[in-house]
Amino acid sequence: MKNYTVRLVPLEKEFSVREGTPLIDILHEYGVEFPCGGRGRCGKCRIRILKGEIEADRVHQMKLRELGLGSDWRLSCHSQCHGDLVLEVGQYESLIRADDTPFQFVAGDGLGIAFDLGTTTLVGQLLDLKTGRILAVEKGLNPQGKLGSDLVTRLEASLGDGGHEARVLIRQQVARMVERLMEGRGTTLDRMILVGNTVMHHFFSGLDITPLSFFPFESPETGMISFSSQELGWSIRCEDIRFYPSLGSFVGSDILAGIMATGMHQRDEFSVLVDLGTNGEIVVGNRDGLLCASTAAGPAFEGSCISCGMLATTGAIASVRPEGDGWQCRVIGEGQPKGICGSGLIDVVAVLLQQGRIGMFGEIKSGEQEVVMKGPVTISQKDLQEFLLAKSALSTGIQLLLNKLGISKEKVEQVYIAGGFGSYLNLENVNRTGMFEFPSDKMTPLGNTALMGAKMFLFDNTDAVDEIRERTTHVRLEAEPGFQDLFIENMVLAG
Repeated sequence: MKNYTVRLVPLEKEFSVREGTPLIDILHEYGVEFPCGGRGRCGKCRIRILKGEIEADRVHQMKLRELGLGSDWRLSCHSQCHGDLVLEVGQYESLIRADDTPFQFVAGDGLGIAFDLGTTTLVGQLLDLKTGRILAVEKGLNPQGKLGSDLVTRLEASLGDGGHEARVLIRQQVARMVERLMEGRGTTLDRMILVGNTVMHHFFSGLDITPLSFFPFESPETGMISFSSQELGWSIRCEDIRFYPSLGSFVGSDILAGIMATGMHQRDEFSVLVDLGTNGEIVVGNRDGLLCASTAAGPAFEGSCISCGMLATTGAIASVRPEGDGWQCRVIGEGQPKGICGSGLIDVVAVLLQQGRIGMFGEIKSGEQEVVMKGPVTISQKDLQEFLLAKSALSTGIQLLLNKLGISKEKVEQVYIAGGFGSYLNLENVNRTGMFEFPSDKMTPLGNTALMGAKMFLFDNTDAVDEIRERTTHVRLEAEPGFQDLFIENMVLAG
């Protein structure tokens, strides 16, 4: 079979592929996003043909017209390589947060790796278990993104093969990252801890994903899974690899690690932990008991359902403030904006509300269907509705868990905000939208609490895990009395 050369601009990457290779199989490795799982609905995987030809069938042409794209554009999820190509793709230099927060530990021996396997991003750190010193860091995009950006889409795409492709993708990527972390340090690793949401736990571990794909979305296999590197087929030798247990159907070990990192399970005062990742998980409580739940808030803040939405990566508008008749936008990596990430979206909504340009229901008062930001970035009326849904999901989740504990917001002493874009958040704007409505001096952005907790687990036995799990109760928000009424009540913006 003939091979062809594909060159990506401006990445200046060039590689050889076999004739007929689907572009989705190769471009996801270079940051091209597939939020809809390759169904051609979102248009985020668009590429511009600079040289060569990609045939578009009738369905492909129809989708291009619906998205308003010209004849030099294609959707990579609908494209195959049948000749030499030069393609223009967006350069997404991911600003994935690692963690260098100090913590107390009991010294051990050897080398350990802590991994946070997120839906969107992966990050691992190699540590000297005797000194606690970070020796190396590896970050990257989750290769399962080709199957969809959100967990539901990814599960749907994986039902046909029982999660085989998703499992192979994540195990191979983690293996590559481990090899880079261990480069020049031998081939023997003493311990590895992996944390992630429940779906990632199942994909990586090769567990049955069917229970997570259908109501009531509960799996009987949420406990700790242990491996050896030989079982995984890895070249690095390690006899102690553990994927830590989940707390519920869609509340994984990343939140377990977040609880460990904040220490909220050991304090008398009440705390709230909110992870603004793909799922939007919430934990509320103290040493006497914790309640946890997941919401449908994450996709809006990670860009998958926002027309110009994107991750907090190069080219994303991360913060906004008004300037004359326009906007002053902080763009990650500087340069021209390509889209807007979650923190920027929150700022836009808060400013539009303060200026009286949108109403309490998110309606654009001018009657227009979009607000022009900067460059190609706009905020549509539909985007504002998506924001309201996400905002209500979080507000409702927090309120229901507080009600279940029988406490008011005034009783909460600390609100920890985890997630990839937490460091960009303008807390005043967060409150202006009515998303949390806690005093700003009680809110603390912490970044990657999952990785922080995973590192602490490297130095800890399972007693802490058992302690946290015993004190934590998973709550299905949609089954709680009054959920629908409170959700509708929160579908407004605070003035």
